[in-house]
Amino acid sequence: MVLFLVRRGTPLSADDAWRRLTGWERHADVVPLTRVRVVTLPPRGEGTVFVARTGVGRLAFDDRMEVVVWRPPRDGTPGLCRLVKRGRLVVGWAEIEVRPAPEGGSRVVWREELGVRGLPRAFDPLLERAGRWMFGRAVKGLLARP
Repeated sequence: MVLFLVRRGTPLSADDAWRRLTGWERHADVVPLTRVRVVTLPPRGEGTVFVARTGVGRLAFDDRMEVVVWRPPRDGTPGLCRLVKRGRLVVGWAEIEVRPAPEGGSRVVWREELGVRGLPRAFDPLLERAGRWMFGRAVKGLLARP
C-alpha cells in the first residue's frame, strides 16, 4: 500500500468545491475509461456506496467504495469525506478535505492509501507516482467543471 497527497487551491467556495468533488458520477468525466454507478439511494452521505468501473471489456475492474465519514464544510469549518475501498482488486481508503482559504476560495487535500491485491511491493514507487498523477488530474478536472 502507498500513501500520497494531492493539494490544490481553487477560487471556488468550499461548498462549491465540495459539491464538485463529491458528485461521484462526475468522476467518470475526468478519469479516462471509467464509469461510475452509485449503488445506494439518495441522500448522499455516510453509507453511500458507489462503484467505479475502469478499463475496457475483459480488462476492466470494479473499484467499490463506501463513504464512512461525511462532514460537508459548514460555517467556515472544513469538510471531510472518507471513503473505504472495498473492491476485490483495489483496496485502501481516500479522504477528501475541503477548507475555506483565508485569502478567499478554498483549499483541497486529497489523501489516499492505495493498494492493489497481488501487486508486489517492488511496484509501490510506481503505484504512488501513478496515483498522485491520476488523482491530481482528477481533482483539477473536477474543480474546473461546473
